[in-house]
Amino acid sequence: MNFIEDRTYEKVNFQNEPIQVGEYDRCIFDYCDFSNCDLSGFIFSECEFLDCNLSMATLTQTAFRDVFFKDCKMLGLQFDVCNQFGLSFTFENCMLNHASFFKLKIKQTTFRNTQLHEADFTECDLSGSIFDNCDLAGAVFDISNIEKTDFNSSINYSIDPERNQIKKARFSAQGIAGLLDKYDIIIEDRT
Repeated sequence: MNFIEDRTYEKVNFQNEPIQVGEYDRCIFDYCDFSNCDLSGFIFSECEFLDCNLSMATLTQTAFRDVFFKDCKMLGLQFDVCNQFGLSFTFENCMLNHASFFKLKIKQTTFRNTQLHEADFTECDLSGSIFDNCDLAGAVFDISNIEKTDFNSSINYSIDPERNQIKKARFSAQGIAGLLDKYDIIIEDRT
């Protein structure tokens, strides 16, 4: 397997110039296009993806270890098939619509200013995570561990407290309706 470290890739379209399968350590991918690429078996350690498009990439046994994604388009990614050993990442200003985190243990993950429409967090362990100013419209939390998770500044979530572990999770007063959706009640703000 190829080992590449401390390298910067700028404006590379990996659909046209296929990236070599290997281990990428402390590499920076700036404005690169990975959309529809097969990244199966790749290892990314302490890498940064900036302004990249990874939509619909194949992630079978892909390893993301302490990886930072910023301003990335990441539609339809199946993180649930990634290599789970050391799996850790941070997302900032990303679009993660239709992503699947099914059954993953991703404690203390930070999602900042990120759109997560219809993302699947079913049976996911997100304890201690932060959803800072995220849009969670249609995101699924079912049998998930969101204990000590911070949703205080996020919007459009719908979480059933009876089907999820939510002890010490943080929610804003405005977002509390997202915990009562299943009851189909009307909540009026009289301030």
